[in-house]
Amino acid sequence: MDAVPTLSVVICTYTLDRWDDLRAAVTSVSGQRRPPAELLVVVDHCPELARRTLSDLPGTRVLANREQRGLSGARNTGVAAARGEVVAFLDDDAEAGPDWTDRLLAAYRDPEVLGVGGHVQARWDDGRPSWFPPEFDWVVGCSYTGLPHDGGQVRNLIGANMSFRRADVVAAGGFRLDLGRVGTRPLGCEETELCIRMSARRPGSVLRYEPAATVRHHVPAQRATWSYFAARCFAEGRSKAAMSRRTGRSPALASERTYLRHVVPTALVRALRHRQLRTAAALVGGVVTTVAGYGVGLLKARVAAAGPGASDG
Repeated sequence: MDAVPTLSVVICTYTLDRWDDLRAAVTSVSGQRRPPAELLVVVDHCPELARRTLSDLPGTRVLANREQRGLSGARNTGVAAARGEVVAFLDDDAEAGPDWTDRLLAAYRDPEVLGVGGHVQARWDDGRPSWFPPEFDWVVGCSYTGLPHDGGQVRNLIGANMSFRRADVVAAGGFRLDLGRVGTRPLGCEETELCIRMSARRPGSVLRYEPAATVRHHVPAQRATWSYFAARCFAEGRSKAAMSRRTGRSPALASERTYLRHVVPTALVRALRHRQLRTAAALVGGVVTTVAGYGVGLLKARVAAAGPGASDG
């Protein structure tokens, strides 16, 4: 396939508290060197935000989430309404680089490419905390040390900066509504689960990480704290447990095994060598907390399966 496919960009949003970020995200898409065929803003059950978006952000298609509250439902609403052959997702607190769409679409000349995601750079409100290890930038929704430096095939894409062939998302059934973030609840893995499911449907297909397709992701000061770091790690572990029940442990944890065997130990040795004790503590604490969340997630699932009245909440 030589022709570049048509592109729809979907931005999902849920609160007026991010209005300035949302405007910046929309502006960054509108200013692309290769503008998308359309820009859809999906508002997740917030009528006041929908009205303001309609009145103040011209040039966008504004839609209300037609499914249950949450990011997965909002994304599914965007996919259902999109007219482009490729659907790209940009977080409402991220700004795309000026050649973002070009970089994403170039890879789709290969018919085996199922999806393309790019680099997500953290834009810290008050600067990166000195103790925060780059290997854990996934905690704030950004690309982390351990991804292929020059790009290449990956198991899954990062939600703040990802794209897929629309027909394949639809054929796979879209994002699961029982996974993913609702409001500020820091759960996730709906993107990973969809990537695994889509790849299983098309053996030989490729999900590609293209680091030149960059976005800058806003990280507010409250996310640069130990308490958020621990809460997000614990939630990631629970999310991984929920995902592994649906995909099986082998595909669900394949990338994590490499990360734990190679990426984190290398970072820990480096931190200790340079006497960066707080960073070393974050590396160890992050792994322990994530594993604890995974264990709690599995335990709650077993309790729920054992009898009525038990809850996974």
